[in-house]
Amino acid sequence: MLQVLPATQSLIDRTYQQLLEAIADGTLAPGQRIRQAELADRMGVSRQPVSHALHLLKRQGLVEETGGKGLRVVPLDPFRVMQLYQVREVVDGLAARLGARQIAAGAVKASEIDGLVEQLAVGTAFDVATPIPVLVRADTDFHRALYRLSGNPAIEEMTAPLWPHLMRSMAAVLRDPDYAIRVWRDEHAAILRYVLDGDSDRAEMAARDHAATAARVTAEQLLPKAA
Repeated sequence: MLQVLPATQSLIDRTYQQLLEAIADGTLAPGQRIRQAELADRMGVSRQPVSHALHLLKRQGLVEETGGKGLRVVPLDPFRVMQLYQVREVVDGLAARLGARQIAAGAVKASEIDGLVEQLAVGTAFDVATPIPVLVRADTDFHRALYRLSGNPAIEEMTAPLWPHLMRSMAAVLRDPDYAIRVWRDEHAAILRYVLDGDSDRAEMAARDHAATAARVTAEQLLPKAA
């Protein structure tokens, strides 16, 4: 949700971060018209930080000009999303494999394990009434926690610019409540189980299968249907 921002922190940075999250989780939907004055009013800031934030988002390919009609959130490009999922399948598999190895070596703090177990418990309690932005944020947080568990910070660093684009596609497919529930109950649960068992082969396979399934469901949702 967009909220009034206190003036005690960098308004440009905070405005940018909040707009980035709103675009990523679907609060500002693909194709939606951007009205700077309206955003400024909703966030309790002047137009200047909003203008600066939108300039940064434009450079990231999340906001674009629409002729002489101002700005809009960039519509989803299903083919670009498929390319991102190809990368994510490999990266998620690697992160799960390394995480399982870290567990097997006793190199993971109990607090990190407890955090992931708690995330899974929260996710499996989601239902049809859970707001889409909550589903998207929780899903992203779960995977980024697995990245951190891998012990290789380069994984999270390299994928950070990709997540806003991936999250936008997730917002589209998680509108199917059956799929959203199945992701946590079956797929996330399997990944975490194998990681915590220290089974690197099965952890990698479960993570790659999950990403491949997400790509397939996304394609079915976003790609043009055959006539």
